[in-house]
This record gives sequence, C-alpha cells and structure tokens, in this order.
Amino acid sequence: MIKGFGGIFWRTKNLDEVKRWYSEALKLDIDDWNGTVIKPQSGNETIFSLFSDEDNYFPAEQQVMLNFQVHNLDETMKHLEQVGVPLAKKEEVSEYGKFVWIKDPEGRLIELWEK
Repeated sequence: MIKGFGGIFWRTKNLDEVKRWYSEALKLDIDDWNGTVIKPQSGNETIFSLFSDEDNYFPAEQQVMLNFQVHNLDETMKHLEQVGVPLAKKEEVSEYGKFVWIKDPEGRLIELWEK
C-alpha cells in the first residue's frame, strides 16, 4: 500500500538560517518554495521507525529525528569539518552500518548513515 516516504515537514524559528545550513552542511538544494525533492536511487532506502516516550535513542524533547543515508560517511565528515559543522556523536559502527550525529542551527539532532 505504501509507495515511499512522502516528506518531512516542520516549523522553524529562523527559516533563512536553517535553509542556508541544510544547503551548506548537507548539500540539499533548497528551492524558493523552501523545500527540495530527494529522489531515491538503487540501494537507498527509508526507514520508518517508532520510538516510545521512554526510549533514549534521541532526546525526548525532540519529537522527530531525521536520518539521511549518505554514499560515503568519511567524505561526508570531511565536508562537515570543512564547513564548520561539528559532530554531536562520534562515528558508531554496527551490523546496520556506520552512523554519526550532527545538530542543525536550532539544535535538532540529525543522523547520517552509510549502509
């Protein structure tokens, strides 16, 4: 029944700053309508997962956490260092892949994942 992930929408306190950050840090081309379309490629997948209020995987005050799949986490981390985006959580390797966390300008944690 589900064809794919439709989108992620949220309000922001400083639209211009947050747009600029996502464009610079994650190289998302944010259009004039304040959004972008990410078209999955072969080998790319979207995980939809629910967490209980008691789960501590990400902060309870953050209702949603984005996870972006990247081609090469090492190259992504080099880029983030070059543009001044520090890691909020160092690289973690598991049977699911490699992960790091960063924060956007409003403090939302974002997970980057190389499968």
